[in-house]
Amino acid sequence: MSSSPDYLIVGSGIAALRAALELAESGDVLLLTKAASGEGNTGYAQGGIAAAVGDDDDPALHERDTLAAGDGICDLNAVRVLVGSGPADVHRLMDWGAAFDRRPDGELALAREAAHSVRRVLHARDTTGRTIGGTLWAQTAAHPRIHALEHARATAILVEDGRAVGIAYLDPDGTRSIARARATLLATGGAGQVFRETTNPEVASGDGIAMGWAAGARVADLEFVQFHPTALQVEGQPRFLLSEALRGEGARLVNADGEPFMTRYEAAGDLAPRDRVSRAIVRELARTGRPVFLSLQHLDATMVHARFPHIAEACRAAGLDLARDPVPVSPAAHYVMGGVETDLDGRTSVPGLFAAGEVACTGVHGANRLASNSLLEGLVFGRRAGQAMVETAAGTWPARFSARLMPTHAIGGAATGAAAGDVPTVGTVRARMWNQVGLIRDRAGLDAAVAAFEADWRWLAAQPPASTVDQARLGSLIMVGGLMARAALRREESRGGHYRSDFPARNDARWGFRMAEQRAP
Repeated sequence: MSSSPDYLIVGSGIAALRAALELAESGDVLLLTKAASGEGNTGYAQGGIAAAVGDDDDPALHERDTLAAGDGICDLNAVRVLVGSGPADVHRLMDWGAAFDRRPDGELALAREAAHSVRRVLHARDTTGRTIGGTLWAQTAAHPRIHALEHARATAILVEDGRAVGIAYLDPDGTRSIARARATLLATGGAGQVFRETTNPEVASGDGIAMGWAAGARVADLEFVQFHPTALQVEGQPRFLLSEALRGEGARLVNADGEPFMTRYEAAGDLAPRDRVSRAIVRELARTGRPVFLSLQHLDATMVHARFPHIAEACRAAGLDLARDPVPVSPAAHYVMGGVETDLDGRTSVPGLFAAGEVACTGVHGANRLASNSLLEGLVFGRRAGQAMVETAAGTWPARFSARLMPTHAIGGAATGAAAGDVPTVGTVRARMWNQVGLIRDRAGLDAAVAAFEADWRWLAAQPPASTVDQARLGSLIMVGGLMARAALRREESRGGHYRSDFPARNDARWGFRMAEQRAP
C-alpha cells in the first residue's frame, strides 16, 4: 500500500493538528499516528497553556520569565516568536471553541505556576490538554482534505537526492508501507519513555528524534531533560503527573514529619523552577531517608476537588484523598528540551523535512522549559511550520540554526565496555538511562552509559529493518538514549535540566551556548 498526499504529518498532538489546519487550505494532508488519535502528550497536559493575555501581563514579561527559566541559553528570537504570537494563537483557539475556565465575572481564570511572575496560565480545570486536543480534532475532522491513519507506526524517513520525500511505516496489520509527499512534518512528541520513571504515555518513545537522526538531521540540546518534581509515588500505581498547578494554588512539599522543606534549598520555595524543585526533593529524601509528600490539607477541600477533578480521581484510585491526605511524590522524566533542530519555521537540516512540538528544538526552552510553555510551543510553531511547508519552494531551503555543531569525536574514549553478544532490551535501556543519565549525573555513569549505547548501536545496525512495533520502539529508545548520554557527557557543567555532580556549577565562559550533533555521512 502507498499513498501520495500533498503534505504528510507524523503525529496527532497539538503541533500536528495545528499544522494540518494550516496546510489543508493548500492541499491534501495525511496524519499518521501510531496509536489512537489523542494518545500523545497533549492529552496528558494538565496544568494549562501560558500566554500573556492578562491585564497585568505582556509579552515582554513572559519573555523575561521564559529566559530566566531557560538558564542562559534560550534562543532569543525563538522566545520572542513564542511570547509575541502566543496571545493571538490562543484567542484563535478560543474562537474555535476551546473553553478555558473563567471567573464568576466572565474573565479568564488565569493560574500561576512555578517561575511565572504573574498569573498567565489558561486552563480547563486539570484537563487542559484534552480540551485543546479535542478542539483541534473537531476542526480537523470537519475538514475534507485532512485524513488520519491510526495505528500506523512510522519507521523511517525516505530521503532521495538529499531531500525528504516521505515516510516508511508499518500499517495497522504490520504491513510495510510508504507515503510520499511534497513536505513532511515530524510532530511525534517527546521521549520520556527512554527513562524507567516517567510521566509520559507509552507512545512517547522518541521516534521522531531517532528517525530524524537516521535521516541526517541535526539534533540539539538533548542533554537537557526536565524531570517533573511531583509524580505520584505509590507502589503498584503508574507514575501519574501531579500538575505544577497544584503548587500554584498553594500546595506544599513536606517531609515525612509534615514540615515544609523547600525554603531550606531554594529561596523561591515550592514555586522554584522544576529542575531545582526536583533536586531539592532528592536532597530531602537523602537527608531524611524517608518519603516526601505534596500536601493540600491547608486548602479548601471543595475547591481542590473542583479545580483538580482528574488528579483527585487518580489519587482516589491509589487510595488517597488529594485534599485530605499527604500524597507521596518523587521526580520522574517529563519533557525533553532538545530534539531535531529547526529554524523558527520548523525547517530541519534535511530539505523537505520539518519538525514542530516537543520533537523539535528551536532553542525556545534553553536548558529548562518554563511551565505551560509546551502547549503554546506546539500551537505557535505548529502553525508556523504549516505555513512554511506551503510557502517553501521545492528548490530552496533557507534553514537557519542557532546551536553550535559539535563533532561526535569530541567525546572520545568511551567506545568500549559492553559485553560482546549482549542483546539490549527495553527494560535494560530504560534502567540505564534512569540510573546513569537521570536527574543527577557524573562522568563515571555517563562513560558507562555511552559505552553501553555504542555497543547497542552496533547491534542495532546489524539488525534488519524493524517489522514489528516492539522492534521499532526498542530501536528508538536505543538511538535517543545514546544521543542523550553523549550530549550529557560532553557538557561539563550544570545548567537547567542537566546536572553534573562532578561539575555542579554553571560555566558560561566555557559552555554558554547550545550544542548540536549530526550523523556522519
